[in-house]
Amino acid sequence: MREGPDIARIGALIGDPARANMLTALMSGKALTATELAAEAGVTAQTASAHLSKLAEAGLTEGRKQGRHRYFTLADDEVGAVLEAVMGLAAKRGHLRTRTGPKNPALREARVCYNHLAGEMGVRLYDSMLASGGLQTAGQDILLTGKGDAFACEFGVDLDNLNTTRRPMCRPCLDWSARRTHLAGALGQALLTRITDLGWAKREPESRIIAFSTSGKKAFESAFPL
Repeated sequence: MREGPDIARIGALIGDPARANMLTALMSGKALTATELAAEAGVTAQTASAHLSKLAEAGLTEGRKQGRHRYFTLADDEVGAVLEAVMGLAAKRGHLRTRTGPKNPALREARVCYNHLAGEMGVRLYDSMLASGGLQTAGQDILLTGKGDAFACEFGVDLDNLNTTRRPMCRPCLDWSARRTHLAGALGQALLTRITDLGWAKREPESRIIAFSTSGKKAFESAFPL
């Protein structure tokens, strides 16, 4: 075997349909039980447990016990970014699972991508901050400028607290539906939290959809103009 990263193992873990459904469910950013993930994957609880053991062993998920239940999440932002990128590639190459119903347009407009805003609204946020000079690109990296610092503080984001974390402040994430970049990282999460705290939008139960109210959408568009 050649030396180097074993991408075949990661690919095999993500590529299994049951595990893929579990990982997609965890992209909501919520901690889910094995029973809930079994339902998402369409497998028995015993089979789900075996899948989760493999994912945890590979460092893709984490489990923690609380009370009588054990909850599972994605291991970190990096795993979420890889999954979103794979979704983007699948969509770009036409590998789509068609699901009828009104949720498709809502998912394309605004949804949570692990812990930050994605969809058309997420892309708008990124484009607006880039155009205003709040963000700047440096190769494949995104940097928060002094103007961006001022905007984030005015918007109510605690940058001092974010600077104490080991997570990157800003990170590009490929949006699978818009096929363009949206903002991830500590700042991306903080902005989504602030948007929901302001009451502009809320997460729909049992869904990745971020639903903006009419007034909230107007406020968002005013804060992040194009």
